[in-house]
Amino acid sequence: MLEPMAAFFEKRLDTYDWHMLNEIESAGEFYPFTADLLPRHAGARVLDLGCGTGLELEFYFAQNPKACITGIDLSRGMLDALAAKFAERDVTLWCGSYFDLPFGERAFDAAVSVESLHHFTAAQKLPLYQKLRAALTDGGYLILTDYFAASDDEERNLRQNLLSLKAAQGISDDAFYHYDTPLTVAHETEALLEAGFASVEVLAQWGNTYCLRAQKSTTRKTT
Repeated sequence: MLEPMAAFFEKRLDTYDWHMLNEIESAGEFYPFTADLLPRHAGARVLDLGCGTGLELEFYFAQNPKACITGIDLSRGMLDALAAKFAERDVTLWCGSYFDLPFGERAFDAAVSVESLHHFTAAQKLPLYQKLRAALTDGGYLILTDYFAASDDEERNLRQNLLSLKAAQGISDDAFYHYDTPLTVAHETEALLEAGFASVEVLAQWGNTYCLRAQKSTTRKTT
């Protein structure tokens, strides 16, 4: 049975960290790798989309304890767990959908998202990426570490499976339900470029998990 996104994660809060770190292939590598790409200067402003309990932030704060994090997540329980972990850090938390919340303009030096955006279509992501690009400083960038479909057929089949499940269960609303519908790397790249990012590059791969960097402009900010 499909579960609303926030409810899915609330029910699994007690085991979430262990599951993500121990049952997701190569998580022990891609969380620190992702953190290592974020800005190192004191006071760096980083927006974390779908921050969960802040697994990537554990590695990031070890490198940059003076960073200023704004985290967004649908699950209040996840955010409470994150706040408890980092009570001594500069963390601002927003409970809600990153599709709906305003980010401001030129408010962040970088953005990051790990294992969150693979639930949505390119059409849903395009306005999000446009909003995100506007929220980055001119040298800013997005680090996206996520699960991607291996082929166009897989992407299409997973999306159709979700629609079939919703129809079978009588779900007709547009709310977010937990079911993986990843894009291919090529389609993700197309969405980012269409949103106005100047470049997108693949930095690493672990099976079907990739790390992408989308640069806002041709000027790259040093960490």
